[in-house]
Amino acid sequence: MTLAVVTRPEMREAAVMPSTRIALVVEYDGTDYFGSQFQADRPTVQSELEQAILRLTGEKIRVTAASRTDTGVHAFGQVVSFLTGSGLPLHNFVSGLNFYLPAAIAVKAAYRQQTGFHVQRTAVSRQYDYHILNTPSRSPLKERFSYLVPEALNLTTMQTACQSLIGEYDFASFTSGIGNLIKNTVRTVYHAGIKRDSDLVIFTIVANSFLTHQVRNTVGALIKVGLDKISPEEFYSIIKRKKPGLAGPKAPASGLYLVKVNYPQSFEEETNENI
Repeated sequence: MTLAVVTRPEMREAAVMPSTRIALVVEYDGTDYFGSQFQADRPTVQSELEQAILRLTGEKIRVTAASRTDTGVHAFGQVVSFLTGSGLPLHNFVSGLNFYLPAAIAVKAAYRQQTGFHVQRTAVSRQYDYHILNTPSRSPLKERFSYLVPEALNLTTMQTACQSLIGEYDFASFTSGIGNLIKNTVRTVYHAGIKRDSDLVIFTIVANSFLTHQVRNTVGALIKVGLDKISPEEFYSIIKRKKPGLAGPKAPASGLYLVKVNYPQSFEEETNENI
């Protein structure tokens, strides 16, 4: 196969199919982007994807992301979807879009979805990881994708604090002072934990959805626990007080990753066409 068959709309495979919904699993380095959502005057992941789809299929369409990521936030497994009339095979969506996308963004897989699938509403949970570089000296290679905390962290107390996050709570305290603008600040956390991998301390959290800056404010508060500035009990009191802006300080975007979006069925079960 050569890219010539997919690089120009007039050269794509013959018949245009009725509109079908395509889901893409996307990985990106968010450092140089102003988040995942389209902004008219700034580079975003969405705008790059839409430009690549236009060049591949000739269609000017909007894509919708499963989870909105902020400026500088990365993703291993963002999921986006869009309607297309293109009859391209799924493997051509992967290879063709990657041909047009910049080096910081890559499509990892493509799937056709059944009627009724909605990339946001059908999702049952999202997983985010946060990478803390916990070493006395800085690392030019790792700091682009982590947050340097040179002081030793107490992972035992941090893990204790993590357990208080699990369950259904009002997480208003973990918004960045804008909780009064959000009608519902209740979220359900299914898993929260901390582990060390060499010089990285990795915080993992899985929830039905997240408030704006919730994960980064959570990490900021957990770091205070790890540095023995507050106790796990004081961390829990932050949750109970439901006061916007109380948690934090907000950890930098560089360490945050959208790892996975979970659905009731795997994408492989939703399609008969393999990549």
